Amino acid sequence: MTAQVSDARLTDLLAKGTGEILQGIRGVGLLRGRNLGDAGDDLAQNWIARVLAQHRPDDGFLSEEAADNPARLGKDRVWIIDPLDGTKEFATGRQDWAVHIALVIDGEPAHAAVALPDLGVVFSSSDAQHVTGPLARKVIVSRNRPPNVADHIATQLGFTTEGFGSAGAKAMNVLLGDFDAYVHAGGQYEWDQAAPVGVALASGLHASRLTGEKLVYNQKDTFIPDLLICRPELADEILGLASDYLDEHGSF
Repeated sequence: MTAQVSDARLTDLLAKGTGEILQGIRGVGLLRGRNLGDAGDDLAQNWIARVLAQHRPDDGFLSEEAADNPARLGKDRVWIIDPLDGTKEFATGRQDWAVHIALVIDGEPAHAAVALPDLGVVFSSSDAQHVTGPLARKVIVSRNRPPNVADHIATQLGFTTEGFGSAGAKAMNVLLGDFDAYVHAGGQYEWDQAAPVGVALASGLHASRLTGEKLVYNQKDTFIPDLLICRPELADEILGLASDYLDEHGSF
């Protein structure tokens, strides 16, 4: 372990550097569509893996773009990353893609960063604060797979819903106060959630399963069925509405 780079700084630099790499390969315009997305995934993954191999060689590692090594399950410290969350959005010129970097210690995100490179910002758990004030009265959902439970919750609250791409982009829009809640059902993986949840929790937002169950990472099964990130004052009401929906429909 290289002592000169703290965990918090390494997390932030990984998010920032990955974002710059991805913007660079998109900016020159030599690749398009799926080729651009694949190149972004590969190059970002390779750079992150090399940095961690040099600076944190003893830590575990879990990434969407790498084969899972079960040895991580025996480690207290595990980096959970998505080098490019929202590959389709990145490849088609949209802004709602992100870089997710999280260091999970004993199942919880201890340090996390979410970069939104096209907006020129990195949200970090070391200094995250969510916006307070009047409610936006909006729920952010998946652009491609908006869940019915989100419509139910929004309707009962008198809110509207709007779709975005990356999970990180959706979560950070709640932190910014543009939306009051991010509701997801239909499944994600740990790399989709660990960094956004880490930043959200550090900022004072609520984050849990839609059942209210605590989110725990570095599990053998990396699939997580659902997610709620919201303003803390809305958490109990939203979880109650989700419970009502589950009782009526049997699933989210």
